[in-house]
This record gives sequence, C-alpha cells and structure tokens, in this order.
Amino acid sequence: MIPVINPATESVFAEVPNAGVEHLDTAVIAARRAARHWSSKDLATRQSIVLELVDHVRANISELARLVTLEQGKPVAKAAGEIESGLRSLERYASWDIPIEVIRDNSDELIEVHRAPVGVVGGITAWNYPLLLALWKIGPALVTGNPIIVKPSPLTPVATLRLGELAQEILPPGVLQVLSGGDDLGRAMTAHTGIDKITFTGSERAGKSIMAGAGPTLKRLTLELGGNDPGIVLDDVDVESIAADLYWGAMSNCGQVCAGLKRLYVPGHLAPAIEEALAEVAKGVKVGNGLDDGVDMGPVQNAAQFAKVRGYVDDAVDRGADVYFCGEVPEGPGYFHPVTLVRGIDDTVPLVREEQFGPVLPILTYTDIDDVIARANNSDLALGASVWSSDEQRATKVAAQVEAGTVWVNQHPMLTSDVPFGGIKQSGLGVEQSIHGVLEYTNYRVLRVKR
Repeated sequence: MIPVINPATESVFAEVPNAGVEHLDTAVIAARRAARHWSSKDLATRQSIVLELVDHVRANISELARLVTLEQGKPVAKAAGEIESGLRSLERYASWDIPIEVIRDNSDELIEVHRAPVGVVGGITAWNYPLLLALWKIGPALVTGNPIIVKPSPLTPVATLRLGELAQEILPPGVLQVLSGGDDLGRAMTAHTGIDKITFTGSERAGKSIMAGAGPTLKRLTLELGGNDPGIVLDDVDVESIAADLYWGAMSNCGQVCAGLKRLYVPGHLAPAIEEALAEVAKGVKVGNGLDDGVDMGPVQNAAQFAKVRGYVDDAVDRGADVYFCGEVPEGPGYFHPVTLVRGIDDTVPLVREEQFGPVLPILTYTDIDDVIARANNSDLALGASVWSSDEQRATKVAAQVEAGTVWVNQHPMLTSDVPFGGIKQSGLGVEQSIHGVLEYTNYRVLRVKR
C-alpha cells in the first residue's frame, strides 16, 4: 500500500494499492479486449456514453473536490472548479465531429483520409491538478475509440481512483481503468508492448525518461512538460489594472502550475510601482487549510517540493536578492510556504533560471526591449509566456518574437478546451485540448481506391 499525506496536516489520511507489473498486465489484457468493442461503436454512441459519464461525475463533485483538497491541498471551491472545468472539456470533446477528409473523388480514383483509434492509451498524470489532468486525457481517448489506463501521481491518487470507481458504473468493462503506483509502474507502462500511446503531464526529466522507454516500441507520445514562463511588462501599462492578473498568473494553485508565470520582467522606471501593487494584492491573500472557509491558497503539495522552493529562496537571498514581501502562513504542521516576492535579482540565479513551482515570484528589470526578449527566450523550456501592454498591436508584435507554445497578451495563463495547448523546446511534444489534441489519439488511415 501507498500512504497518502494531507499536505495541510502532514498526516496520512488514506492508503491506496501499490500496483505492480502483474496488475498492469491484467489491466492491459482487459483494455485490449475492450478495445474491439469500444472502437466498433460509432462516434455518436461513444459521445453519448461520455456525456452520461459527465453527468454521473458532476453529481459527485462535492465528494471528489473534498478528496482533491485532502490530497493536493488547494481550497475545496477551487478543487470543485477544477473538476467542473474538466467536465466541460469532456462535453466539448463529445460534441465534435471527426470528418473523413476526401482528397480526390473522380473517375480514376477515390482517396479518403480516415482517423482510426490509436489503441490502448496509458495516461500518467501529475499532482498539481489530479482530476483535471486525468479528465483531459480520458475524454479524448474515449471519444476517439480508445480504452485508457490512468496512473495518477502516487502523491495524489485518491480522487482519481474514486473517479475510476464512478466510471465503472457507466462505461463497459476495461474501457477506463485506474492503477495507483509509483515510478516503477510508470516505467512499466511506458515500456509495455500492449500499450500503444502514452500521454503524460509532468517534469521534463520524467518526460525524457518516458521518451527513451517508449522508443523500443515506437509508442505515440503526447508530453506536456515543465515551463519557466516569462512575463514581459511594457512601459505603457496601467499598473493598477494589471496587478491582480499578474499576481494570480504567478500564484494560482500556490504557484504549482506548469504554464504559470515564473519570472516577471518589468521596465526599470516602473519597477517600484509594480512591486508595490503586487505586494498590495498579496496582503489580501489568506493561506491555510483548503477545507477552511475563506482560504485563497493552500499548501505546497509535498515535502520535497516545499524544501525545493525554500531552497531556491534561501539561495537567492545568499546571492543578494531582496525578499521585499513575505506573507503570513498558519502556525503548526503543513507545507505552507509564504507568498514571496523577490527583487534585486538577475537571470543567473537558479530561482530565475529554473522552474521553482511554488508561491514565489522573482521580479527583474530591463531597459531595452530587444534585450529582454532575448532574456525571456534564454531557456530550454518554452511552454507559455505573456506580454502586458495598453497597446494591443505593440504587444502582439513583441509576442511574435517570444519562443513559447502559447504567448498570452494581458493574461497568463488562460486555457480553454477549444484551443491547443502544448510546449516547444524541452517543454513537450504534441498538444492537448482542441480538436488537434483529440486527434492525437488517432492514427491516419488512408483509403485509396483505383476505379
């Protein structure tokens, strides 16, 4: 069994099975058996069943949200919002047609491009958004005719296991299975000859390991990996109007967002005003147990990440950085890291150079726009970025020069299920969401008829 720790109390609140290779083999056999029947159903039938699943899960949001809060730490209202967002994505996926593309249809030949299910999918999710990430993978897999085996993070498996139980009441056997386990189970999924595709959300280090493990079987891959997202504030902004959006772009989910704002570049002459405005927003944020009323931000999810974030801040201070704002946290147990705003720092400091993934924002200054674009692009990670300006045309011109899978203007991050989301460089392969993300769960099948 795997003990699951509540990050707000540092105590074990549940134990879940630690599945091994023998359990994975059984699950794959069931999935491959289910694949024949599930893929043979027409698209409309599969979509109708997915919508039944949506309704059933939505009726149990309160229970699921509480489980997410217990294992992940976020406020329960935000956990419920995460689940509802995932369900709305499923509803959208279940409304799209997957048309046959006709390349040629004449007296000589007929050429059509069809989309066929890729096969058994293995979905591996991260601990920051356990149910949202699972639903993002489950929906496209099911709609396109693929059974899926989901492995949640061993740090946050409980809500996903409960989701799997609820799904058994709607879906045919073997179509959706959930296996809880550690890294060994993830490696076994990646290498398993009976799994045809891996969809993974997590760190770039783990993504590289998955890519290597999938090589011998040439598995299809969708990898949404880490980000060290820059935000560039131009010199024409109305500071007060953007302060809250800047703050929550960095601090949403306690800063544990792959595409969250990780490093903020501001014009030197505007730095004092922006720093003060961010501090004013931060003063109004209540950090605490996500089950308590009025809490805006919960703890860091686990002890290792808590120590990592604290280490980044300590190192930056040792290098001369100024922690000009440090928020309050509850007394007692829990991985509660204070909201921390840092200035007097440069791009060489690890807090800036690496993804901190916690409630800390380094603020850096610039004087030349070409120089700051080069600094923003100087990273192996390129998931998201943002540009902030009162002049949309000017902002979009700068945005076109920033290297990232998504560049937002006057927002960060904003994800919706009709828009593709993915990274470039070492931030991933392929995209999730949108029709493009759904089609990543299919193979091309060309029909070419000589007449």
